[in-house]
Amino acid sequence: MSDKDARLFAMLSHLLGIFTCFVGPLIIWAVKKEENAFVADQSKEALNFQITVLIGYGIIFVLSGLLAPIGIGCVISLAGIAVGIAALIFSIIGSIAANEGKTYRYPFAVRLVK
Repeated sequence: MSDKDARLFAMLSHLLGIFTCFVGPLIIWAVKKEENAFVADQSKEALNFQITVLIGYGIIFVLSGLLAPIGIGCVISLAGIAVGIAALIFSIIGSIAANEGKTYRYPFAVRLVK
């Protein structure tokens, strides 16, 4: 795999997370992890971040449901918007860094896939 192709797949793994949650990075990681170390590293990083975002959404969903009877469910639901905006921004930053050939580490991500 050429360097240009590696940067493209690494960038796509970050960008696809915006639209497909963890599915896009998972597919790229599963298919390309043996072909290029940079693509494997960046798709795994994007995958772990998207899993972290999904866990965050799950916690917010449960908390907003539990706290809705006392009137703070809407406030907790605003946290979902904040998580979505943060995920969008960090994914774009990651895709730009990957396109430049730089490794990117998300500021907060549970690294479940090693």
